[in-house]
Amino acid sequence: MEAFFTSTLLVAIAEIGDKTQLLSFVLAAKLRRPYPIMAGIFVATLLNHALAASVGAWLASLISAQALNWIVGLSFIGFGLWALKPDKLDSDPRILGAGVFVTTLIAFFLAEMGDKTQFATVALAARYDALALVVLGTTLGMMLANVPAVWIGEALAHRINLRQVRWFAAASFVLMGFWTLAVSGALSD
Repeated sequence: MEAFFTSTLLVAIAEIGDKTQLLSFVLAAKLRRPYPIMAGIFVATLLNHALAASVGAWLASLISAQALNWIVGLSFIGFGLWALKPDKLDSDPRILGAGVFVTTLIAFFLAEMGDKTQFATVALAARYDALALVVLGTTLGMMLANVPAVWIGEALAHRINLRQVRWFAAASFVLMGFWTLAVSGALSD
């Protein structure tokens, strides 16, 4: 269960102020249909993170345990530094004529490609030998951060101190990185 809880917590924290959360605000404001938006976010996240976790598990099978511990630990530290950089949407997302669910699914899946939470999912799956628990945890973390964004929208965005959240997310990732290195014995080598 450690994989599930760690995955949920790290992604939920890291997602606050992330570009996909900003996309949730925009989709909620433009489409005004919360249930299909949340369903689209859920399916897109589940697919994206299942793919990412599969890559992480595959990479873990190719790399020695010692090298993997260093790579995962340093990756988490890198994600911590990345979390300090504020995210923004590249442009105003186009709303497809394919319906709210499909529009959200496609927009969210594409926005999550190359995002820090996707890379964190790769690292978490490499760190833990529990692919399903990592996918479920990262998906739950994503939903915990984005469902309120869909429901409350812009009003919530202005009430959260995103700078403090970024620092908290950064500290969480850095601590996870050092914890991974310490538990694996990589720091004592």
